Amino acid sequence: MRYLARTADGRPLLGDDAGFVPLAAAYPDASSVRDVLPAASGGLVDPDEASAGRVGRDGLTLGPALADPGKLFGIGLNYADHAADLSEEPPDEPASFFKPATAATGPGGPIRLPPADVSDRVTAEAELAVVVGRTCRNVAVDEAAAVIAGYVPVVDVTAEDVLQRNPRFLTRAKSFDTFLVLGPHVAVPEPGRDLADVEVRTVVNDEVAARNVVGNMHFSPRELVAFHSEVMTLEPGDVISTGTPGAAVVEPGDHVRAEIDGVGRVEADVVR
Repeated sequence: MRYLARTADGRPLLGDDAGFVPLAAAYPDASSVRDVLPAASGGLVDPDEASAGRVGRDGLTLGPALADPGKLFGIGLNYADHAADLSEEPPDEPASFFKPATAATGPGGPIRLPPADVSDRVTAEAELAVVVGRTCRNVAVDEAAAVIAGYVPVVDVTAEDVLQRNPRFLTRAKSFDTFLVLGPHVAVPEPGRDLADVEVRTVVNDEVAARNVVGNMHFSPRELVAFHSEVMTLEPGDVISTGTPGAAVVEPGDHVRAEIDGVGRVEADVVR
């Protein structure tokens, strides 16, 4: 697995499990992570071939992998077990919604809960998100891998009591500032890697609240990319968060973590 990342002060990086090099040391014409996304589906340059040595992850403070993400999609009820837990019928088509860019924050957060008189039941959930790498339209499922740059762990947050009052309040319930924690890197698998056995875990205060594997999704990451490309043009930096195995109620003082095997993790404190 190779990674595209940014330091907290915005310097783009290329790395692997052994550490990171400046992105420009491997891609001299690149000034941002977004510049490299179109090439990522074909595999990234080995950091050993860069003109600079690696710095270990422990020596870096990473910010969100994407400085300026594009469209932010969420997908509801995409795991059979999660739909059953909510006594919901699984959708026949992807149940998608948008989150604004202002909802996004980086590793560590914090996730800022709304005032209690606005919402006093907020949930957080781990999700695997797809990062689009190439501008595309009407992509077939079996061609979708060619337009996927990689994957990022995210924590999606919902003002659940707002949503429960009326399902038409979905946008409001999902859109408070800091209600989407973006991971510290875009994980770029080797071409052809199948993620079906990858487990996604929602962890609150070091206790696993929910877990499931990507293979149990109703709609795979590639199917989600293909489906949405039939509706609109997808562009480099668009993010499709593919749904959660389950959510947990969070309170001020909690610590939330999304763990995705082989992809990475992102965590954030919860405050009001």
